[in-house]
Amino acid sequence: MLSVSILVAFVLLSAILQVTSPSTIHPAGILLVYVLFYVLALGAFTFFLVGASSVLVGIGVARERLGITKAYYFASVLALAPVILLAMKSIGRLAIYEILLIIIFECIAIIYVSRRY
Repeated sequence: MLSVSILVAFVLLSAILQVTSPSTIHPAGILLVYVLFYVLALGAFTFFLVGASSVLVGIGVARERLGITKAYYFASVLALAPVILLAMKSIGRLAIYEILLIIIFECIAIIYVSRRY
């Protein structure tokens, strides 16, 4: 299911970026771009975490493999960072202070997810 949603998000995002420009798109379209970018990042982070977990188990660094569900939970938090960075850059407010705040937010969210699940 995740693979299909990534593929659909990629196709839709490619179509939107080819057909429209930022000055001609409706605000709902801009929101759709951010949502599709989040879905792409979510899929990429999920598969990266599962793959990295398998490699770490294979070389003996970790004891057990990270399941797809737990990787999805962590990826849902991690995928928000690029979207926030892109949104901050689009409004011209991306400096070291904002980046540090996003990193702190991500660390707190990862700690929450690790304690919760």
